[in-house]
Amino acid sequence: MKFTKMHGCGNDYIYVNLCREHLDNPSGLAIAVSDRHFGIGGDGLITIGPSARADFSMHIYNADGSEAEMCGNGIRCVAKYVYDHGMTDKTEITVETGAGIKTLTMETRQGMVTKVRVDMGEPVLTPADIPADFPGDRVVNEPLVVEDKEWRVTCVSMGNTHAVVFVPTLEHFPLEQVGPKFEHHPLFPRRINTEFVEVLGRKELRMRVWERGSGETLACGTGTCACVMAAILNGYTEDEVLVRLLGGDLLIQYDRETNHLFMTGPATTVFEGELDVTALERGRR
Repeated sequence: MKFTKMHGCGNDYIYVNLCREHLDNPSGLAIAVSDRHFGIGGDGLITIGPSARADFSMHIYNADGSEAEMCGNGIRCVAKYVYDHGMTDKTEITVETGAGIKTLTMETRQGMVTKVRVDMGEPVLTPADIPADFPGDRVVNEPLVVEDKEWRVTCVSMGNTHAVVFVPTLEHFPLEQVGPKFEHHPLFPRRINTEFVEVLGRKELRMRVWERGSGETLACGTGTCACVMAAILNGYTEDEVLVRLLGGDLLIQYDRETNHLFMTGPATTVFEGELDVTALERGRR
């Protein structure tokens, strides 16, 4: 199986082109290839394929094999992959995801994509649609008790579920202990991605993220959009915000007229290779 390792701000995935390859068990393969000691190493597996409704389709499998609806950093890399590999000559394409069809605009240099702007669509704020088992029509700065400690959460879906928590500082924040407790909290029936956010100013945030099924990642595109929407709802920021992540920076813009969020950031190819899937699976038994 041929593959490409790519990342957006350090959020790294193994990409497989289903126009050329066939996978019988992508969930199982995601677990195997994501292993940073016995596999290739990554936050998961993303497949690129044809679509009857868009230019291309993508499917995202987390490091634990579970399937995600959307990945903002991953979809930027999909755009780079299809352009750099000559699968399209357009610099604006559509990609079908589990969270609907997304439109992407690419910036190129010397025939290669360097940066991608993604129309991430409308944020979902209704608790039942996120889903988050809270009363009312929005979850904005609501109390949530996690192991006897009360936190204030704002919940947003960008096609996948997010709980945003604003904290005074991220320095020495115990994400490895706190993140799993949020992910598996009973008020989130599909588990939850959790963003812990420090407000640096009206146009700047710092964020760390615990992603369901993958643990801490260096960046999360949908989570970055969710944290900016949460910051706007709580009155912390303007409508254009630079979000600083462990793996780099993302620019998020909120258009009040359309109620859409736009994300701009880099996409990087790390390397390409060929994998003996049978040998990999045998080595993990």
